[in-house]
Amino acid sequence: MLIPIEKVILHKVRMKMKTPFKNSFGSVQEKEFFIVELADGREHRGFGESVAFSSPWYTEETVGTTEHIMNDFLVPFLLQNPVSHPREVTKLFDVIRRNNMAKAAIEGAVWDLYAKREGITLAKALGGEKNTVEAGISIGIQPSIKELLTVIGQYAAKGYKRVKIKIKPGWDIEVIKQVREAYPELPIMADANSAYTLADIEHLKKLDEFGLMMIEQPLGQEDLLNHAKLQKEIETPVCLDESIHSLDDVKNAIALGSCKVINIKIGRVGGLEEAKKIHDYCMEHNIPVWCGGMLEAGVGRAHNIAVSTLQNFVLPGDTAGSSRYWEKDIIEPEVTVIDGIINVPDSPGIGYNINRAALEKFTMNKKEFTLENIHPIQF
Repeated sequence: MLIPIEKVILHKVRMKMKTPFKNSFGSVQEKEFFIVELADGREHRGFGESVAFSSPWYTEETVGTTEHIMNDFLVPFLLQNPVSHPREVTKLFDVIRRNNMAKAAIEGAVWDLYAKREGITLAKALGGEKNTVEAGISIGIQPSIKELLTVIGQYAAKGYKRVKIKIKPGWDIEVIKQVREAYPELPIMADANSAYTLADIEHLKKLDEFGLMMIEQPLGQEDLLNHAKLQKEIETPVCLDESIHSLDDVKNAIALGSCKVINIKIGRVGGLEEAKKIHDYCMEHNIPVWCGGMLEAGVGRAHNIAVSTLQNFVLPGDTAGSSRYWEKDIIEPEVTVIDGIINVPDSPGIGYNINRAALEKFTMNKKEFTLENIHPIQF
């Protein structure tokens, strides 16, 4: 039976973060993104969230390219070609190259709509087994090490299961050293966002003495070969993030020995179906995975929680509580973390309701699409 989609609504949203989030590339204070809403003509609504940033510092995608691809290609194509199961969306969108974040936003909404129509949670629809997921915290580059230690202390006191620290040349070894001295038992990982090259190998070896869970994406985005060379030289497990856009990337990385851990981001890999395939392949090859964050609001956060219920998500993800980033989220109840644990909601779909007043408050503009008002897309 086909999943009826009578209307697609794209809400372009802008939300201001509580505090700027800084990494090796720059700083984010305001986040623009899209909430994708699908209506089946009855009582069900499915929701997805785009994760591309305004500038192409993380991948080539931006809010502007996401808008173009969804408006002019993906939404019309989906309305013209209804599917019977969300897993078909990935194949349907294969005719459009890359643009994974745009694809994932719409595919996620289809998954949510499907689960609600089936009367099951999104976690169950994906094959998830957990009732709770462990939460980690990602902390951006701070003005000083003292301030970093203060922030870490605040979240360690709340029971977060691991702390991710952004690093870059000049803000790395001494920072990690002081954090480890202050918190000798705290699970810590470092995230470099491709800030280093293989010429830094002797420098990166110095991280081995601090017992890190992993170092995330130390080298270039496309550099699987040099990551393999690095992993052979250091004890700290290498985790790949920006290098992984598909299951094929994962297969190549594992074959080369480029990493010992993989960060799965739904938007980066093109949706929940591809994320699930990557999860399954990593489990077969004894590579642990965890769910990375993209400063999501509530809808994207709910999708991250659902995918994290899959069996091989054995490491704490970046899915902190809503209050970590936002004064007011667009879902209710908001995502909360208690002693480092998030309870997986048991209501159908993503398990959270949309706070319509908040969504309207943060919406810059919105567009509605039906089969009657789109231009036919042909390939």
